[in-house]
Amino acid sequence: MSKKIAINSLNRDFESIKKINKNSVEYWEARELMPLLGYEKWQKFSGVIERAKEACRKSNQSAEDHFTGAGKMIKLAKGTEKEALRKIEDYHLSRYACYLIAQNGDPRKTEIAMAQTYFTIQTRKQEIFEQLSDIDKRLFIRGEVSEHNKKLFNTAKRAGVSNFGKFNNYGYLGLYELTASEIKKKKSIGKDDILDRAGSTELAANLFRITQTDDKINKENISGEGLANATHFAVGRKVRNAIREIKGTLPENLSAEKHIKELKKEKKLKDKKRLKELRVKRVE
Repeated sequence: MSKKIAINSLNRDFESIKKINKNSVEYWEARELMPLLGYEKWQKFSGVIERAKEACRKSNQSAEDHFTGAGKMIKLAKGTEKEALRKIEDYHLSRYACYLIAQNGDPRKTEIAMAQTYFTIQTRKQEIFEQLSDIDKRLFIRGEVSEHNKKLFNTAKRAGVSNFGKFNNYGYLGLYELTASEIKKKKSIGKDDILDRAGSTELAANLFRITQTDDKINKENISGEGLANATHFAVGRKVRNAIREIKGTLPENLSAEKHIKELKKEKKLKDKKRLKELRVKRVE
């Protein structure tokens, strides 16, 4: 198996065990992460977690914020009259905690080596994204939204959705508390696509709505148009509640921005101008 295939597989498996709490915050369960990183015994893996927690503290961050204790009760001697319960240790981990665990694992394990490469790539991607201009960020997120929207509609189709306009509206109602036509009217964008006139912050909220709805329909094997619509609404509402909880600006109150096509034209002209300047410098 090539390194690229192995990393893609890790990405798929890592994202598949991700969970979302009632506040729409993502987390991973340590005991589910453990086998992905090549560990069979909790005793050894818990030592890696402790090293990761220490690394977290040294980076001046609260370990409790990234490694939340989540002990749970499990049944022993299942199927017998003397079933007993035992509490086992577990953690709810942030994405950063998972990264620290990979960095503090045994690099001789192939899984750890792959995880370290994976998280290094993800971290670098984030660094590059943060260095992008506002125009490039918006173009990038709009592209991600388009790609994941296609994926969501395919998932919805398999779940039994036939009226995609209605399905889409349920997502908007959950996130904006407005239908698509009401959002367009409020933002005075005429017949333009809502997401083509959305800024980076609004696009990011919609991207989270879209990816989490797709994930929930798939994971819970949701079937039927009514249930799919209700799921889209519920996820949109959770994203809205998370924005409200952190005192962010609700999406319907964010101003409409230039059409994405205008940005693409501007970027094309800037890139042309930059290329021309580089050619002139080379001649000089």
